[in-house]
Amino acid sequence: MSDQNKTVEELDVVTIRFAGDSGDGMQLTGTQFTDNTALFGNDLSTLPDYPAEIRAPAGSLAGVSSFQLQFSNQEIHTPGDDLDVLVAMNPAALKVHLADLQENGMVMVNTANFSKKNLKLAGYEVSPLEDNTFDNYRLIEVDMTKLVATALENLDMSPKLKARSTNMFALGLLYWLYERDMDSSINFITKKFAKKPEIITANVKALKTGYFYGETIEAIKTTYRVPKAEFSKGTYRNIMGNHAAALGLVAAAEKAGLNLFYGGYPITPASDILHYLANFKNFGIKTFQAEDEIAGVCSAIGASFAGDLAVTASSGPGIALKGEALGLAVMTELPLVVINVQRGGPSTGLPTKTEQSDLFQAMYGRNGECPMVVVAPATPSDCFNVLFEACKIALEHMIPVMVLSDGYVANGSEPWMIPTVDDLPQIKVTKATDPESFMPYSHAEGTVARPWAVPGTPGLEHRIGGLEKEDQTGNVNYDPDNHHYMNLHRQNKVDAIANYIPEAKAYGDDSGELLVLGWGGTHGAIRSSVERAQKAGHSVSHLHLRHINPFPKNLGEVLSNYKKVLIPELNLGQLSTMIRAKFLVDAQGLNKVAGKPFTTTEVYNKILQMVKG
Repeated sequence: MSDQNKTVEELDVVTIRFAGDSGDGMQLTGTQFTDNTALFGNDLSTLPDYPAEIRAPAGSLAGVSSFQLQFSNQEIHTPGDDLDVLVAMNPAALKVHLADLQENGMVMVNTANFSKKNLKLAGYEVSPLEDNTFDNYRLIEVDMTKLVATALENLDMSPKLKARSTNMFALGLLYWLYERDMDSSINFITKKFAKKPEIITANVKALKTGYFYGETIEAIKTTYRVPKAEFSKGTYRNIMGNHAAALGLVAAAEKAGLNLFYGGYPITPASDILHYLANFKNFGIKTFQAEDEIAGVCSAIGASFAGDLAVTASSGPGIALKGEALGLAVMTELPLVVINVQRGGPSTGLPTKTEQSDLFQAMYGRNGECPMVVVAPATPSDCFNVLFEACKIALEHMIPVMVLSDGYVANGSEPWMIPTVDDLPQIKVTKATDPESFMPYSHAEGTVARPWAVPGTPGLEHRIGGLEKEDQTGNVNYDPDNHHYMNLHRQNKVDAIANYIPEAKAYGDDSGELLVLGWGGTHGAIRSSVERAQKAGHSVSHLHLRHINPFPKNLGEVLSNYKKVLIPELNLGQLSTMIRAKFLVDAQGLNKVAGKPFTTTEVYNKILQMVKG
């Protein structure tokens, strides 16, 4: 089709999902489109979705992998609800995801994979290409595998290896459809496979074949253009949550003037934090992959005792194993940052799916009265800010801090304005040096921090361990009154932090009919639905909690200013239980435990139900 016959339509927002077998390269394809979109200058949000099984049978429903991206010329908060385009590389991907495609949406299928075997694996008795499945959609049928094989026929490669470039064909076709150039992906391929020139040639040829195929296909008569978004002035990059978390730790170590030690054990979806930190040895960062979860956290506690900024990370099952050691960190009043990237549970549950069901575990999941500070990032880029703040709290208050991320936040991505070092707050670290005034369990006014006495400092020898401490001296003490006092003291250490965190401030009116209260990765869906409700004239506000233990000290007052409170959570009502118990507020829950984040529509419909009574 010539450029003269082509129509270009300008759009404000587009949602695309790439879906295929776990070996089809959908995550790479989606990431490349995302990076290209970020470089172009759109606002964006992504949702990678991985199979829960490591090696699910090829072509099966359990083996489907997908990557969703929403991009816009305006500010957006979620990866989108209804899809504009679905790229389905096989029947299973079509079966799993077609219901999310909006009416008259475009679905592109790789017809090469619609074999009798694959149709049967996906549960199709008749091929959807031969019935009325696509009556309400725009179907684009392309034998991508054959076209790639033809383009690569002169390369000395096996047919199987050639077929692995098919995802680049799909990417090229989408680049053409949305008026994008291919330079970013060509540069990526060239760099990634620098030592394998035949792989570079195959992937670049497949990419260009898909792009120029768009010029010839008669079924697509319109291409689309999404103009650049307006951002505040600054330097931006696209960043995933786990990467942002790692950079937040690096920045905190630099501002505190400390070495950073990370001790942990690989677990989905937290492992990337270890991988990213291992790249920063030039900043004096030490990473230790321990033999198990207990060794990981104990090594971090040891590093904290020795005077380092100490971090460990895991997901719910690993946090359960760390429980006794976390009690040790609370007892010894040492600074420690613990990252829990939540996933579906219980037990090993759904390793690759998101959930918010570890809030009670973070609050109460240790033996005895064992309070910890709990904070939670709202978005992928917010992981930088929250991890930096968690380090600041831990070091300045001499206390363990639990960070509740989740799979949606950790694996998603969005544009992030890179801060300058000077704009980051200083982290004040005070280590004891004077043996004359030293008491290991004396506590400073305000922060209630005990002295950080690094081993090897003359005159600062003191008892360390998990047995109950005597106030001031730190000696082992079994006296009932002392034990009662020390339990109150450890709670007071957490409560005192409320004086050092921002007060709660709602988005929208300070009072009204309905307040939607959220935490963690529900931020985007809540904010989008609240904005939609406000535009429709409803009295609705949004308050998102970064600090969960302690709560902002004015939270009770804010809650009392609204007639109704709605709390959407990806659990069965854990924050709702806490809010109802602490503030006696008749908060209503919107709860979902499906391994998937909320859609904007789900939250919006609940808002309408509540404001209309």
